[in-house]
Amino acid sequence: MKTTSNNAVKGHHAEAIQDLEKALTGGNAHASFDDAVRDLPHDLLGNIPNGLPYSIWQLVEHIRITQWDILEFSRNPHHTSPHWPDDYWPQEKAPAKSVDWKKSLDQIAADRKAFIALLHKAGEDIYTPFSHGDGQSLFRQAVLIVDHTSYHTGEIIVLRRLLKSWK
Repeated sequence: MKTTSNNAVKGHHAEAIQDLEKALTGGNAHASFDDAVRDLPHDLLGNIPNGLPYSIWQLVEHIRITQWDILEFSRNPHHTSPHWPDDYWPQEKAPAKSVDWKKSLDQIAADRKAFIALLHKAGEDIYTPFSHGDGQSLFRQAVLIVDHTSYHTGEIIVLRRLLKSWK
């Protein structure tokens, strides 16, 4: 029977955390969220192409709200999530003020950074279920953020293509 040294186990967790960090910040095999929103003309943020349900602004705000909720759930056992689905999707098709776009992007970046810090702080405990919730772990929450953000990043790119604003 092969035994694994404690250092090898610790190395495995460190490698998993590095992989999660790369997935949270980069696109790997596809464009990242940051790529998808870079240099986006402000006048396109509220456009909704025919037959589609959301504008780029609504998608970005949905990503921001959802990522914030996951972060808060992960670090605060007393966090109360917004009401689904109404509180996760903004009604406004475009930002009320031009500074709101930058605020939203800055908040997404700050919350992503805070979540990555949680991963590093947790170390070996990334797989340990939280004392609250129904079995979620920090690892699962990281995968949820990656999956959710990637899905909607693809939608943002499709909208940009339809609006003739993608490379």
